[in-house]
This record gives sequence, structure tokens and C-alpha cells, in this order.
Amino acid sequence: MSLKFQVPTLGDEQSAQELKKLILTSEPDANVDINPQAKTVTIDSEASEETFKQLIIAAGHNIASA
Repeated sequence: MSLKFQVPTLGDEQSAQELKKLILTSEPDANVDINPQAKTVTIDSEASEETFKQLIIAAGHNIASA
């Protein structure tokens, strides 16, 4: 299942890498692509959308409502 989130609080490549590391720590089988310029997080995983929303928020980011 592929999920895409708009994350307006993504700043730079470093914050993107920190978020990716956090997500992969919790869900190591996930395929994570983070684009700090577009402020998007795309995740391909079997885990639920809610799991990733909670991880992104736990990392201190906000998710834009679709």
C-alpha cells in the first residue's frame, strides 16, 4: 500500500533524513521517499496509514489535511 503525506513542516535534507530514520526504526520493511522541497513523504508499506501519521507527528512534524 502506497501512502503520500503533505508535511509542510519539512525543512531541509537533514530533517528529512531524521524523519526517514525514525520511520524505518519503527517499520524497517517500509520503502520511504521524502522530498523536502515538495514537502512530501511517500511510504510503501503494509502498515496502516495511522501508524505513519503518528510517527510523523511524533517526530515533531505536521501533516496537511488533504
